[in-house]
Amino acid sequence: MKTRARTRCRWLAALLAFATALAVSESAAGDGRSLANAFGDTQLPADAQRVVTLYQGATDSAVALGITPVGVVDSWLEKPMYRYLREALSGVEHVGLETQPNLEKIAWLDPDLIVATHFRHERVRPLLEKIAPTVATESVFDFKESLMLVAKATGRESKARALLEDWDARVTDFRRQIAAALGDAWPQKAAVVRFKSDHVRIYSTGFAGSILDELGFEQPSSVQDQGWGMKLTSEENIPVMNADVIFVLLEPDDPAIAENYRHWRSHPLWQRLDAVQHGRIYEVDPVDWIMGGGILAANAMLDDLYAHYGLEPSSGDTQAIPASPTSAQTTPARACTGNADAAALSPTEAPAAC
Repeated sequence: MKTRARTRCRWLAALLAFATALAVSESAAGDGRSLANAFGDTQLPADAQRVVTLYQGATDSAVALGITPVGVVDSWLEKPMYRYLREALSGVEHVGLETQPNLEKIAWLDPDLIVATHFRHERVRPLLEKIAPTVATESVFDFKESLMLVAKATGRESKARALLEDWDARVTDFRRQIAAALGDAWPQKAAVVRFKSDHVRIYSTGFAGSILDELGFEQPSSVQDQGWGMKLTSEENIPVMNADVIFVLLEPDDPAIAENYRHWRSHPLWQRLDAVQHGRIYEVDPVDWIMGGGILAANAMLDDLYAHYGLEPSSGDTQAIPASPTSAQTTPARACTGNADAAALSPTEAPAAC
């Protein structure tokens, strides 16, 4: 009985918080400004100052735009927040996981704008919208969509356009330099591979895949039409990874992952891969390549590519972090499971969830 009573008290407190927040959000959203997004047309306050971001790409985008959110979700790695964002987000409240945000805490923060994603938060959309005006992207990995959504919702479109113009200039520069450097060997087929403790994942689309595609790389034929990737559970599937270049995502603080990586690398089939035979296996940071999800992470990934290919970045590139930012229960994502040796992953799943 005591347990049941405590449960009722918690729910009553949550409902009270939601009701209070609803009254605040309805009065704040009365200026008539509307923004089309994945949750429909959302009425926004004239000047959103208290922003809560519920996925990694939105948090990265907010910092890039000079916004300090009042609430953010925990990072996937380097918890509670990625190192590249820690200084900008020092002292910011955390509101749970991207897959399971703490609704009571969000309401307690009294935001005037929530940035979510349809992919993660559709089921809690009604509750989020009772707390504050909520806008959403379709996916979690389209960094341009995330940047423009946050910019439009906060009146920072000119800053976002400048960031994207700089990105486009860098992409053009990289494509020119790598084509000149590799000649007839360009374009290359690139595989993005992530080692886990008991299997390997090869990504085709998602954050890294979309950026590699924009830069002119091609996908290995084995992962085409496989959603955003495949899960490999047997060393017999090593030939699936075959590509001109392989980018390996590692988590250096996990001994089990490091051991699995050594195990796969020692297999004879690994030695037959084209990238291995030509010395084009590059170990890269998973935060920059699949977890960060925003324009800052995208530029860090591009920096990696310039460095690995020995190219000189053009002058005036986007800085890693803006100098001085200023303020401003969902169902968990399905795990990447499957008993098949090479299981195709759902095209709607996001790499950061796996």
